[in-house]
Amino acid sequence: MTHVEDELTSQPECWARAASQAAHHAKVLPAPGERVAIVGCGTSYFMARAAAALREGAGQGETDAFAASEFPHGRRYDRVVALTRSGTTTEILDLLGRLKGATRTTAITADPDTPVRTAAGDLAVLDFADERSVVQTRFATTALTLLRAHLGLHPVAAVTDACTALAEPLPEGLVECGQFTFLGRGWTVGLADEAGLKMREAALAWAEAYPAMEYRHGPISVSTRGTATWMLGDAPDGLAQQVRDTGALWIAGCLDPLAELVRVQRLAVAVAASRGLDPDSPRHLTRSVILAP
Repeated sequence: MTHVEDELTSQPECWARAASQAAHHAKVLPAPGERVAIVGCGTSYFMARAAAALREGAGQGETDAFAASEFPHGRRYDRVVALTRSGTTTEILDLLGRLKGATRTTAITADPDTPVRTAAGDLAVLDFADERSVVQTRFATTALTLLRAHLGLHPVAAVTDACTALAEPLPEGLVECGQFTFLGRGWTVGLADEAGLKMREAALAWAEAYPAMEYRHGPISVSTRGTATWMLGDAPDGLAQQVRDTGALWIAGCLDPLAELVRVQRLAVAVAASRGLDPDSPRHLTRSVILAP
């Protein structure tokens, strides 16, 4: 078993633990009414987008999400939350350094014994969700679970659905597809982007992601036999049949959207195995991007 397989199968336990710790971390997480930005890089950026959409949609306050390198320094925020598994990513540390003393900052990290300890004003540590694989799985989903629970939006069914996602076989013919498209709506658009990234990182697969309503505006033209379109969350009316009419394989998201992402992680590992790839060590990638001064 690869590290990523071992790590992704531990997600139900990690989510339950994170949800139980939400009250403990409440003082360093955004309070209702605060104007908040959530930042990250790579997978953490997509989780930031999902969390921002959830928070603002819940009426908790204006919430933006940015790649750390694209943070708009001309805007004022009450708090900036940084998602960083390693605590060493250059763009995150640079941003936290610039904000120090001017804006309250919180880092959600797996490793507090890193430079993020002094770069951020506050820490929420999820060390039980740390990973050995380059490819992120459980830390990203556990960090999002912590934020969902903090917002009162973590359904108990999410953990049960994650167990289902791990136990049930993948749809027949899915691993053999040559192209994958992931769709989301609202907060699941970030999850769809992360699903596409997992397929590109771990399996070197041709994968795309779009807001579901945008799929009709051009991207559906690439759908054909041998391609798959996977919906994370509820699909717009009529879209499933439109995709089936192209000859493509339609995968409906029947579980909690975060649990659907677990199914995609399994798919990425399965496609990697079918292509003789090591999903723990994707080409040209490292666990953390640390840029030389």
